[in-house]
Amino acid sequence: MEGGLSPFTLMPLKQRSILPGFGLAMGFTLLYLSLIVLIPLSATFLRTAALSWDQFWGTVTAPRALASYRLSLGASLVGALINVVFGLVVAWVLARYSFPGKGIVDALVDLPFALPTAVAGITLTAVFASNGWIGRYLEALGIKAAFTPLGVVIALTFIGLPFVVRTVQPVLEDLDLEIEEAAASLGASGWQTFTRVILPELMPAVLTGFALSFARAVGEYGSVIFISGNMPMRTEITPLLIVTKLEQYDYAGATAIAVVMLVTSFVLLLIINLLQWWSRSRHAA
Repeated sequence: MEGGLSPFTLMPLKQRSILPGFGLAMGFTLLYLSLIVLIPLSATFLRTAALSWDQFWGTVTAPRALASYRLSLGASLVGALINVVFGLVVAWVLARYSFPGKGIVDALVDLPFALPTAVAGITLTAVFASNGWIGRYLEALGIKAAFTPLGVVIALTFIGLPFVVRTVQPVLEDLDLEIEEAAASLGASGWQTFTRVILPELMPAVLTGFALSFARAVGEYGSVIFISGNMPMRTEITPLLIVTKLEQYDYAGATAIAVVMLVTSFVLLLIINLLQWWSRSRHAA
């Protein structure tokens, strides 16, 4: 068309993807997830299916198993809650302040990621034992840390801290300071600015950090077995009970307990993700 636009110029160009097509990329994704996640988890359920319902129920509700559930889930929950509070403080300091040695502090946050869990367990046991650097002072106060449920909480708090800090810190760094200045100019106190302006922005990240910290703690083994003392009915965590059954060649019993922990963790994480989605949708509205 002379003097005018061709109708083809009005048609949007097809967006080209860097990856070789949705079908191929999705197929690779499903294959990879199946090999790494779905097939191993399916094998766990299939192995458990070898038990009758009475055998399964008797295994997963045995007093020793119930005691390990309470310790593993309870200590993981307490550790994740502690990390939410103090992880938020650490993330705030790293995101909002400049001080000498900040790079060292920032690197220390990632130490539980890099440190082998067995090394962490031995170190924590040495520090919090009755004659340890910290344990001796706790002992003087009548507080016994090592070889008690408190020691389990300490270990799970140690390994879960980076998940909260590294989830919240980028959100804090991207948060515009002008909204805090605007709140202050309208007469809001520091506490009101934090609870009504900053915290709603951070809540999705905080919930994500909590979920990651909790999920990491539920399956932790290496850093706990040394400081817990591994006493059945008192300081025995569920992963250790599973390993004990495997050593006794009770594979069906081990997978039965693993299925209970898997389903419980999945339900709790699903609830947390729903809360996170609700928080985001409420904030967007």
